[in-house]
Amino acid sequence: RALFAAGFRAGDLVHNTFSYHMTPGGWIMDAGAVALGCAVFPAGVGNTEQQIAAMHDLEPVAYTGTPSFLRILLEKADELGTPITSLKKASVSGEYFPPQLREMLKSRGIVGTQTYGTADLGLIAYEAPDANGNVQGMVIDEDIIVEIVRPGTGEPVADGEVGEIVVTTFNADYPLIRFGTGDLSAVLAGPCPSGRTNTRIKGWMGRADQTAKIKGMFVRPEQIAELSRQHPALKKLRLVVTRENEQDAMTLRAESANGGADLPEKVAATLQAVTKLKGKVEIVAVGSLPNDGKVISDERA
Repeated sequence: RALFAAGFRAGDLVHNTFSYHMTPGGWIMDAGAVALGCAVFPAGVGNTEQQIAAMHDLEPVAYTGTPSFLRILLEKADELGTPITSLKKASVSGEYFPPQLREMLKSRGIVGTQTYGTADLGLIAYEAPDANGNVQGMVIDEDIIVEIVRPGTGEPVADGEVGEIVVTTFNADYPLIRFGTGDLSAVLAGPCPSGRTNTRIKGWMGRADQTAKIKGMFVRPEQIAELSRQHPALKKLRLVVTRENEQDAMTLRAESANGGADLPEKVAATLQAVTKLKGKVEIVAVGSLPNDGKVISDERA
């Protein structure tokens, strides 16, 4: 599905630069391309000049691999005076795909799209360009169930709110129920301009693992979630870690509409009981904390 959305078609030759060794990445993209009827050159990683020579000999129209390695190949080929001109489409994954690189590819006549997956799950979501090659978010693969949950709780958040991507897949060989990816994203509202009808997410928005070591003690998102369970008046929480007078300091910012005048004192006592560390508590207006999925914000230099 992801490769078809990227424009790959039967008969295309795909230059696959994901590793086939000690990772399923190469095999995942290879199998998807073969299922579409494409031929695949299993290039793997490294050997830049040899790869460029192979691309000149074989003239692939499609590329799969990381965006950074595609840039290396294109720029090295330019440097050698043998630019790569056969590529027309690229499905990239494994790392951030910067807008500047997307535009650079477009200027060379290459449509670049992202796929998002993991070794355990395979494909999770993919970009689907519209007729003009523009993309808005990533379409969730139709064979899985995706939830966006608050880090450390497993509780689904409202559409549009940033949280951890949790996936259920009913693969008969390797079924996984509510598998936490550790990645952050949010549901994107509205229909996909490409015409695809499944739910979309905004794409990769960081990591959900926000464990911080404060005064020698680990503090985890699960511990902050415990505060909400013990104080129902609290809504969204954010533990901010800073340095004050050459010492670690933490301030819990908690959204609440009506918790009473003694709520900060009660929450501070619970915070100390749960984390074994003292911290300040600030009650803030509901909806005032950033929508970035962070439960623990480590702001130490």
